Amino acid sequence: MPIKIAPSILSARFDRLGEQVKEAADAGADLLHIDVMDGHFVPNLTMGPAVVASIRPLTKVPFDAHLMVTHPQHFVTASC
Repeated sequence: MPIKIAPSILSARFDRLGEQVKEAADAGADLLHIDVMDGHFVPNLTMGPAVVASIRPLTKVPFDAHLMVTHPQHFVTASC
């Protein structure tokens, strides 16, 4: 299995998030890792669906989401 590079947008500067998403994709990222924390399951609060939706149009690189949330069904919907 080949190694995949998945930089986390948690380490991005949020005042330049769009630019940094594009920079990571242009640098050859295979995936973009997104940590979603709800402030309840873990004490930290990070980005949620609105941030993910805002960066989705910026790249075709797949997203890898790490959901650290108490009720994930409130953050995603099932699709078939």
